[in-house]
Amino acid sequence: MLIPGQGHVVAPGEGRVVDLGVTRMRVLAAGQDVTRGTFTLAEFSGGAGPWTVPHLHRGMEESFFVLDGEFAFTIGEQEVTGGTGSYLLVPRDTPHVLAATTEHARCLVLMVPGGQEEMFYELGALGADSLRDPAVRAAISARYDSVPV
Repeated sequence: MLIPGQGHVVAPGEGRVVDLGVTRMRVLAAGQDVTRGTFTLAEFSGGAGPWTVPHLHRGMEESFFVLDGEFAFTIGEQEVTGGTGSYLLVPRDTPHVLAATTEHARCLVLMVPGGQEEMFYELGALGADSLRDPAVRAAISARYDSVPV
């Protein structure tokens, strides 16, 4: 809970961890009690390969800061490679897709406004078979402003 006059601290190894199969999400700041719903900040890590399907958000901006490794981003029609230290901003209504191009990759993802973490919590609660089912993922994603394109 965020207390006026105090901050929110997440130490190494702390934060809610969500296993998403291909990637692992560590939530750093999210929810009404911490960010008042204004943003979600999470660290994602995983191996080489696609991390998302092509999608867009109608009401959310999404930023990526590469901590380790390298990613191939498609943002609209633009294809970009981003290595450690790279930052990318995806405006709302912009199709995008993310893939790690190195065996180990990590990035910080800032989602504004917040609330998107709930989609990941729901996806993480699925069993491995359901998580791999594109129809199940699409149905859950659609409830959280993640529109496949």
